[in-house]
Amino acid sequence: MQTIFDILKHISVNHQEVESNQVVITDKVGKPNGLLTDLLHDLINNALLFVTLADLESADELIEHLRTHTPLPVDVLSEYGKILTETCEGLNFAPQKGQIEIIVQR
Repeated sequence: MQTIFDILKHISVNHQEVESNQVVITDKVGKPNGLLTDLLHDLINNALLFVTLADLESADELIEHLRTHTPLPVDVLSEYGKILTETCEGLNFAPQKGQIEIIVQR
């Protein structure tokens, strides 16, 4: 199974990394998970400004890079690590919404 890190690393929109408004985390029936989506948006909007995912091999490497190169607190990095390692059960492309739904089991 792939993780959210893997999805973010390998999915692009118009040959660019995804933007926060383009992704939502849902369950298998499409119900959005607001808490995880908000955390993912925070990660994309704040932390991914400092790195290019294509240059990294793992979520751990990303967290380590953020730890050494940003002033982000340990608790924030811990939450980012949790969302990045969440198992992805699938993807749903919703062009009418302009979104990619990352499906997780929760």
